[in-house]
Amino acid sequence: MHDIVNLEAAGVPGVFVASTEFIDAAVAQSRALGADPASVFVPHPIQDRTDDEMRALADAAIDAIEAAVTAGRGGQ
Repeated sequence: MHDIVNLEAAGVPGVFVASTEFIDAAVAQSRALGADPASVFVPHPIQDRTDDEMRALADAAIDAIEAAVTAGRGGQ
């Protein structure tokens, strides 16, 4: 979270991507930092997924990530 906040402060567009397990933590951390970074959440868990499953997650999220970067705001 600190990285995306620092990037935004420097004028670099970005998107915070995490799995759904971390939505509440991301919201809490964003509030604590006084930030509202663009975010996209993908299905949890991540760690035990195969390469093909990870590619499928990326394929499913890429439109939302691209939209968040180009619009300057994110969605879930």
